[in-house]
Amino acid sequence: MSRAKIKPLGIKAYGHIPHLPGSRIGKGDHKCEIGQAKICTKKPRSPKDIVIVQEKLDGSCCSVAKKDNQIYVLGRAGYEAHTSPFKMHRFFDEWVAANYKRFYELLNEGERVVGEWLLQAHGTKYNLQHEPFVPFDIMVQYERKTYDEVVRRVSKFDFVMPKLISYGLPISIEDVTKRIKISGHGAIDEVEGAVWRVENDGKVDFLAKYVRHEKIDGCYLSDKPIWNVDIDKWIQHSL
Repeated sequence: MSRAKIKPLGIKAYGHIPHLPGSRIGKGDHKCEIGQAKICTKKPRSPKDIVIVQEKLDGSCCSVAKKDNQIYVLGRAGYEAHTSPFKMHRFFDEWVAANYKRFYELLNEGERVVGEWLLQAHGTKYNLQHEPFVPFDIMVQYERKTYDEVVRRVSKFDFVMPKLISYGLPISIEDVTKRIKISGHGAIDEVEGAVWRVENDGKVDFLAKYVRHEKIDGCYLSDKPIWNVDIDKWIQHSL
């Protein structure tokens, strides 16, 4: 069997986050439940609800997993990044290899860190002032670690997380939209949107997102990649 057909974890590395009402829905996307939207944007169920909102980044969802004491570098679908036909994913594999110690020490057995690989422009161009990988989740199978734990752990290894927009109470789409006018990651185009993360009693309950209607997925993807860094310098200093 071709290695490209093997998923080391036996599952996708990351699924799709449902959309809040009013978000732009793309092919294969789905909406969150009305009750979930209310918790995100209007009223918590109880004082134990914590709503965390972060800037939504526009790159390629990738992850790094530790299984049987080995490190696996994966694309969103769960296949190994080095088998991808796209150069950006093969660059991710090489970059993880160059940062092997950081990932090995970050992860416990059975965990994976998931983030946005921003090396190549997709539907948003960035003037990156930090490394291209921006983690937003640490997971075991389908379970997510809490936001506070992810922040605490990744910060020890100098990773940058998506810009924090709000932490605590529900917040409306309108208020979030006002707060993402300026990207925390050097977006040259308008910020794509935001991700709401609802935690309760120390556990991640669900996620939801908002994407602006003007966003065009993959409008910069072509046979001639547009890189969000000086690619020659990046290769020289990062791989």
